[in-house]
Parts: sequence; C-alpha cells; structure tokens
Amino acid sequence: MSGVVTGDAVYLGLQPARLPSRALALLIDLIVVWVAYLLISVGLVFATASLDEAAAMALSVVSFLLVLVGAPIAVETLSHGRSLGKLACGLRVVRDDGGPIRFRHALMRGAMGVVEILMTFGAVACVASLVSERGRRLGDVFAGTLVVRERVAPAAGMVVPPPPPWLVGRFAGLDLSAVPDALWLEIRQYLTRMGQLDPAIGQRLAERLADELVARTGTPPPPGVPAAAYLAGVVGERQAREARRVFAPPAGWSAGTGTGGSSAPVPQAPVSPTPFSPASVSPAPVSPAPVSPAPAAQDPAVPVDARTEPVAPRPPATGFAPPA
Repeated sequence: MSGVVTGDAVYLGLQPARLPSRALALLIDLIVVWVAYLLISVGLVFATASLDEAAAMALSVVSFLLVLVGAPIAVETLSHGRSLGKLACGLRVVRDDGGPIRFRHALMRGAMGVVEILMTFGAVACVASLVSERGRRLGDVFAGTLVVRERVAPAAGMVVPPPPPWLVGRFAGLDLSAVPDALWLEIRQYLTRMGQLDPAIGQRLAERLADELVARTGTPPPPGVPAAAYLAGVVGERQAREARRVFAPPAGWSAGTGTGGSSAPVPQAPVSPTPFSPASVSPAPVSPAPVSPAPAAQDPAVPVDARTEPVAPRPPATGFAPPA
C-alpha cells in the first residue's frame, strides 16, 4: 500500500484511505448536511411567506450554497481536514506533503465536490477514486490534498529515539507553545526514520526542521549541537513535560498525609509474621481481671504482725454482762 512521501523523499507512514471508508464518511456528512438544509428550508418557507416568488427563490439558492457548499468548506478549514464523517471513520484530509490543509485547499475541494458529488450523485468521485493509485478524487487532485487514515496500528520498532544524555534537561526553559502539531508530526516521522535516509538528504531535512523549530520557539540551538540531536532533545523535553503533566499529583497533595490539608495518619500495611515469630501464635483470650478496691490506709502504730492477722469485729457496747 502506498504512503505519503515528501519532496525530500521522506516516507511519512500515512496510509491513504480507500473508497469504502471514504464513501461511509461522505454518506455521514451528506446526511448531516441535508438534514440541516431541510430544516433551514422549512424555516425559510415560513419566514418568506410574505415575499414574492423571486425573493424566495433567491433565498433558497443562497441557503443551498451556504449549507451544502459553504458549510463543508468551513468545517474542513476550521478542523484541519476532519469533518464529522471523517472523524467517525478515523480519516483526515492532509496536503500531499502530510501537512494540514488551509482554506484554499478546502475551497477547491468544495467547489469540485459540487460537480463530482452533488451534481453526479458521487459517480465521478467513485470512478476517480478507483482509478487513482492513492484513492484521490478530482477535488484532491486539483487541491493537492489526500485523505489518509489516522487510526493505524503503530509499526513495530517505530519509536522516537531518546535524546543524547548530554542534552537531557538542556531545553527545560524552552517555550514550545507556538509549535504546531503538524511540525511535531514531521519531526517525529523524521526521527523514527532518519536511519533509513540518505545521509545528505537526512542532514538537509534535519536542518530545515531545526530552522522551522527555531523560528517557532525563538531560541537557537546550543553551539556545536547537530540538527538531528537538537530535534531529538526538544522532542524528549516535550515528552517529559507531557509525562509530568499526566502523572503529577494534584495540588495540595502530600506524601505524608495522602490528601491536601488533612493530617490523618496513613494506614500501614499489615506485616505478615514469620512462622517462627511470637506474633504467629494466636494468644488465648484473656478475661479482664476484677478490679479490687484500694486497701484502706493502715495505722502506723499497729505492729506489723498485728497488721497481717485478721481482726474480728467487736460487738457494740450495750452495758449487759452475760452470766458466769
């Protein structure tokens, strides 16, 4: 299956979409567009009931052009080639070099789509897609675009190489917010396949990508750093930032408390005792001992021996003496 190849003979690994998936995406788009057009037409019928026939016909033509032609062009321009049907089918419109499309590409595709899709019910588009090697219709040929599949399983071994150890952390203060996704994609594709390129072509492509990256970040690479190493270092810094953003703990989280602002102790995992440790023997249940009252204070004048002998209680004095 053919793929997207840039002018520098770099294979981007983007797989062109074939006719069945494109037809399904087009069918979804047409259903959405026609439903919107019918709803707008019904509204215009009630809104223009007081107008004459010429004015009503003019509004109908304008609504047809805006909904069936202008809306798809606007959607492809704003979404960079992903309409609702293409998004559902995992497709996307890109330029021949793999970059995102612009308004002029979407305008040419939309203008040609009126002829080869709406006026001929898609017959011309189907024939052109079957004849084309990469499944392109006439609108793609004139606009210089291509519909590719985004949901492609990654090939084995296509991993971005890590940056050199002496460049790790050198680009921590670099501002990467102005770098577009298309440039990141092109840099990643180059890094994964730079070993397959001719050395001269690879060096020329690396310098071009490095110049574009410097223009976006505003910071030149360190002196003496090759262009390929500079690209690998910046991509590694971007991956490190994404990893920190994904795996960073929430704000206020503390390792000692577990949650922000809470001082509750962290439960300790139970330690399983060894077979020979005292904790492995389960102790017998012990009933609580009865609590005895505290002994009364003893008279220090009484001898020690007398203290230990129990003293019988004396009967109360009543003045009666028993007979002898």
